[in-house]
Amino acid sequence: MENQLTHEASTFISFQNYEFQDPRSHGYGWVDVRHLRIPAESGGAQELLAALIGHEQFRDDYAGGGVLSAGSRHGPYWLRLGTPDVYEAVSQERSAYVLRGWVNQSGDVPAAVEAVLQQEVFDRLAAADRIYYLSRLGDEAIHDWGRVHEHFHELVLIDRSAGRITKNP
Repeated sequence: MENQLTHEASTFISFQNYEFQDPRSHGYGWVDVRHLRIPAESGGAQELLAALIGHEQFRDDYAGGGVLSAGSRHGPYWLRLGTPDVYEAVSQERSAYVLRGWVNQSGDVPAAVEAVLQQEVFDRLAAADRIYYLSRLGDEAIHDWGRVHEHFHELVLIDRSAGRITKNP
């Protein structure tokens, strides 16, 4: 199914682009939302996760280099160690709790950030049929400079009614 997923759109939300009460409280945070179109006759969740992992859009170290078609890293992890089994099915409430904790870690969030996060992240969590959270893979999975990603969270949302799988670290 890998070649049947089609990159549809991406949205990059950099907290640096918003005015926080304390100019340093944005913590250089960001959310990178990527939508891939899934075929109407797609398989189960494990098959979709495998297709996502095999897709070029998954090959991003999130350190400024962008998507690398021959890349060997995914966020802080070695790409070769990513399998559908490392994703845990979670509830909408649990996923929102994880994201809310990360968003609020530096204090008050400007209303403009809240609005864009609501539209691009939290509304999509609420609409998803299934949500998967990339569990910590352990020290052996962290690549040579992967620890620069101090707060890496990744959720994968499957929304069959929209025909979309969404990944957002």
